[in-house]
Amino acid sequence: MSPPARSTTLLVEGGRRLEGRVRVEGNKNAALPLLAAALLTDQWCELDNVPAIRDVTAMGEVLTGLGAEVEGLGGARVRIRAADLRSDEPDPDQVARLRGSVLLAAPLLVRRGRVRLAESGGDFPNRRSFAVHLAALEAMGVRELPGRERILEAPTEGLRAASIYLEEASVTGTETAVIAAVGARGVTEIRHAACEPHVVQLCDFLSRMGVGIEGAGTPTIRVHGNPSPGGASLRLAGDFVEAGSWAVIAALNGGAVDIRGARPTDLEPITTILARLGVCLRMDDRSLRVESSPLTAIRKVATAPWPGFPSDMVSLVTVLAASASGATLIHDWMYELRLFALEQLSSMGANLFLCDPHRVIVSGPAPLRGGNLDARDIRSGMALIAAALTARGVSRVSPLEVVQRGYARLPEKLQALGAAVELAAPAEAG
Repeated sequence: MSPPARSTTLLVEGGRRLEGRVRVEGNKNAALPLLAAALLTDQWCELDNVPAIRDVTAMGEVLTGLGAEVEGLGGARVRIRAADLRSDEPDPDQVARLRGSVLLAAPLLVRRGRVRLAESGGDFPNRRSFAVHLAALEAMGVRELPGRERILEAPTEGLRAASIYLEEASVTGTETAVIAAVGARGVTEIRHAACEPHVVQLCDFLSRMGVGIEGAGTPTIRVHGNPSPGGASLRLAGDFVEAGSWAVIAALNGGAVDIRGARPTDLEPITTILARLGVCLRMDDRSLRVESSPLTAIRKVATAPWPGFPSDMVSLVTVLAASASGATLIHDWMYELRLFALEQLSSMGANLFLCDPHRVIVSGPAPLRGGNLDARDIRSGMALIAAALTARGVSRVSPLEVVQRGYARLPEKLQALGAAVELAAPAEAG
């Protein structure tokens, strides 16, 4: 019988003034598809500025289990060579820990002609459907075999190029289609493709592997199949969602905080909304500087596909709106569970009115008080930490491991800014 799960609690004493400098890690949402794409070649691939987060470690362990050589895991530079892929079945236990494992289907179909994939895990795994991915793969000749597990099989003669319209501009669905198209004969056109910066980085990486790609960053991507892509190197761009998270924390608690490592153009969808809420910020090519300032409600914040306001920032901007003067309607039409933190924010004293699972009216300013907080997913967990930092008293946020799936060295970065945080001893679950 396996030992009970253990989790770490972050103790947060609110009300401390934060100032200093923080550097963001490489983009989490770029790292996982790039690691998966490295399976397309039997040559060495190298990724730099890789975030030292749990999801990257888990993906690296899955690749190792498939037979790939992975060097530097846990550091900023990771090297991968998949000269001998001995399995088409990623470890089910590892897959269950990692939503990004869905990205392994395409390269394994290209290299092995078949994949057996257990149900992926991560935050609220049932929220995202595999339907977009499967439709794209089926257009290239893949068939799903009957059975309890998801078993996909490519045609005997290999994947074939196709004209594909994605019903939803899914990021991982687009990435799956692009990676699979590398192994398809001819030119594959993908329409209604996602345009996020991490999709562009994947296309850049594949181009460096010798794959012809046109239209990255637009709704139509054309991929010229390449039966023998080579090795490639790429430096990941900074994680703009992490930078936006630090900007919210700085606006709530700051003296002045300089946030470095993210590209200004990637930050625009976030900083535009923050500025409308009254956040004092200055941005140049080197950093985003954020200072505490009076916050003012705005009529509406709504998520949208890139380059709109990202759903990953909804929970955090809700905390910001709770400290602003007036009422703000926040509408996340994409995912209802992005509003998971609302009940806990209400218990801390936030003035929230839930209109439906996708919309909430936030009225402020409302003084928050500390509490015992459940970090059930990455972004909600970070939002609760942001709330705890500005609340009166001490909060206990757990399990911290969930938040650390997306935010590396979080306690250390908070302490460097002057936050009063410390780790409690891991406690047995149950």
